[in-house]
Formats: sequence, structure tokens, C-alpha cells
Amino acid sequence: MTWFQALVLGLVQGLTEFLPISSSAHVRIVSELWFGGDAGASFTAVIQLGTEAAVVIYFAKDIWRMLRAWFRGLVHADARRDPDYRLAWYVIIGSVPISVLGVLFKDEIRSSLRNLWITAIVLMVFAVFLAIADETAKQRRDTLTLKDSVFMGLAQAMALIPGVSRSGGTLTAGLFLGLDREAATRYSFLLAIPAVFGAGIFSIPDVLDRGGPGLQASVPQTVAATAVAFVVGYASVAWLLRYVSKHSFMVFVWYRIALGAALCGLLATGVVSPT
Repeated sequence: MTWFQALVLGLVQGLTEFLPISSSAHVRIVSELWFGGDAGASFTAVIQLGTEAAVVIYFAKDIWRMLRAWFRGLVHADARRDPDYRLAWYVIIGSVPISVLGVLFKDEIRSSLRNLWITAIVLMVFAVFLAIADETAKQRRDTLTLKDSVFMGLAQAMALIPGVSRSGGTLTAGLFLGLDREAATRYSFLLAIPAVFGAGIFSIPDVLDRGGPGLQASVPQTVAATAVAFVVGYASVAWLLRYVSKHSFMVFVWYRIALGAALCGLLATGVVSPT
């Protein structure tokens, strides 16, 4: 991998991580179409640490408040009525499905599930789900329940397949459950923190081993790509929260469908290889 390729992929990661369009699919597509090889699931997981660091900083006050309430609730029963105590537990509970499935299907995630035919189809199928949720959801409430955390956690686990989108899956689930767009988006950001940091740290040894196929990034290149993802990701968080407070997700729906259809055309004509 060249420095230019590493920086471009970091930019792509930062721009797409928080939008419901699948950052892993975009890194996969750009690396294959533009650079002629797959950057790999491990490289993608590691540079996602940059975008999640942006979330931690952006929501630092909220996270600190949640952690403080959680630790107090473990000791003092009266503190367990604090909404931040419950929210902290909801993030923990919602992180379980993707953690378990990520370990169980590690090999498939890094190989067969990165087939671009799967990515193209999933982009379009889940666009339809997002459209239905966005157009029919009641959006009656802005507080979460235990059921919400479990259902949205299961939806997040679907993002182990490139093309689903971690934010897209959780946002779709949140809308179906009756949450408003802003509440679903904020929980989606918080829910991603444990999963992405876990996957990124878990994948660091694989990135250090540069003997595999595809594009191989050096340690300095990976660090630089992660830094770019952080800077761009921080701006994306702020923009998306403002956007969803006033707009629907339909622009992302049409984008996903167009991208999936274009990718199908490229695959069918042999312009790009599916694996």
C-alpha cells in the first residue's frame, strides 16, 4: 500500500463511518476499484479506531456522566434510578451480540463475507429496510428501554457483513422501535464504541503481520490513515446529528441503491473482481 492509498482510505473511513451507507463497504469498494486490491478487514477495523476516538471526544461529557452513574449504581441502590445508569447498561448489553458473533465468525468476516456481490446486494436490500423504517416509523419517544438495546444490538451485529452499515442497522432498528431520529442516532454512536474499539484492538496483530494477500499497510501508514479518519470523523459526527434533526434518511437510501446497482454492473461486466 502506498501513502496516498492509506490516506485516501482513511478519508473514506472518516466520511462514511457515521452515515448509514456502510464504511466497511466503501473502504472495500474503493480499495478494490481504485487501487486494485482489498485492504482487508483487519486494516478497516484498525482505522475505525480513529472515527471511534472522534465519538469518544465528541460525547466525552455524556460518556463521563454515564460511567460515573454506572459505578455509583453498582454501589448505591438509589443511584440505579438514574437514566444514565440505565443507558450505560444498555450500551453494555447492546454490545454483546456483535462481540459474540464477531469472535464466532471471525474467519468468514475476513474472507467469504467480503465478496463484493454480497456487498452490492446487501447495500440495496438494507436500503429498502431503512426506507420503510424512515417512512413508517412513529418516532414517538427519545428514551431507550432494555428491549431497544437488545434489538438495536442485534441490528448492529448485522454490520459484520460489509454493506449493512453499523449506523444504518441500528438506526433502522431504532426507527422501527419508535425512537425519533436524533435519539436513535445518538445511541447508535454510543453503542458502536465498545464494538469498534474491541474489533480494532483485536485486529492490530493482523495488521502488523504483512504477509497476507491484498494491500498491506505499514504501521506508519495505518497510524496516518487512522489519524485522518479521526479528523474527518469528528466533523461527520457533528454534521449528522444536525442533519437528522431536520431531515429524513431518504438521501442515504437512494445513494445505497445507486451504489449497489453500480457495483453489480461493474461485477457483471468484469471490471472488478468480487474477491
